Amino acid sequence: MAVLQTTRLTLRPCHPGDRTDFIDLERDPEVMRFLNGGCAVDPENPDPNSTFLMPRGTEPHVWTARRAGGDAFVGWFCLWPENAAVAELGYRLCRKDWGQGLASEGALALVDWGFRKGGYDRIVATTMAVNGASRRVMEKLGMRHTRTEHIDWPAPIPGSEQGEVWYEMAHTEWKDG
Repeated sequence: MAVLQTTRLTLRPCHPGDRTDFIDLERDPEVMRFLNGGCAVDPENPDPNSTFLMPRGTEPHVWTARRAGGDAFVGWFCLWPENAAVAELGYRLCRKDWGQGLASEGALALVDWGFRKGGYDRIVATTMAVNGASRRVMEKLGMRHTRTEHIDWPAPIPGSEQGEVWYEMAHTEWKDG
């Protein structure tokens, strides 16, 4: 994993010193709204049924995002390998950093790295159908909606009845590919 630099962000492989920032991010109900209905995650007793990533600074494939030049924590991005050819893009940003194009900027850097250096043939991403902001990020990257899955969750959260959407992009479709 490499350090990635964009105009406004530095993305570097996460390390244990990022743990507090990651935990603080998970304590914001708005950040967690489309993941678990807005419940703060208890770092000492996380829900064993959680299906979302809760990085603690030791995970491979997770980059910590900080403001370029100021080092303020923005969030994290991941490019998690499903297999040797396919990786799943993920991201979570602090609420104060929403609406500024930083999710698109960081995700763009990761997708570019994934196709140019990571050797992936395809990158996928998922979100709840009702998560319009995340869907817009995927669409800005050039990813296309490939399917919507309706999952029978044991504890559904508001909006889950509309399903989970899947987006993807092949290396051959990448604008610089």
